[in-house]
Amino acid sequence: MKTASAIYVLGLLAFCAGTAHAAGNHGSRNLAAACAACHGTNGHSVPGMAALAGQDKAYLTKVMLEFKTGKRPATLMHQIAKGYSDDQIAQISEFFSQQK
Repeated sequence: MKTASAIYVLGLLAFCAGTAHAAGNHGSRNLAAACAACHGTNGHSVPGMAALAGQDKAYLTKVMLEFKTGKRPATLMHQIAKGYSDDQIAQISEFFSQQK
């Protein structure tokens, strides 16, 4: 009986870990989806707008933090960036850096 309980608990833990990992990936994608109106689906923008797909994560994070602090001038991005925590900005940057 103890063996069956242990197997059940291990299985449940493995399922929860996989679910948490998947939720994290969806969370990044969901945060990045807000950028689609200007920067295109998954960061593939139309001409005239900065493409985010495939950009370096460190660069994207740096730029977003500069918008957030007001160091980099913007018409709209400084307001948008202020709505994200530094961790969320890192997640968004990671998502776009992984897009082809």
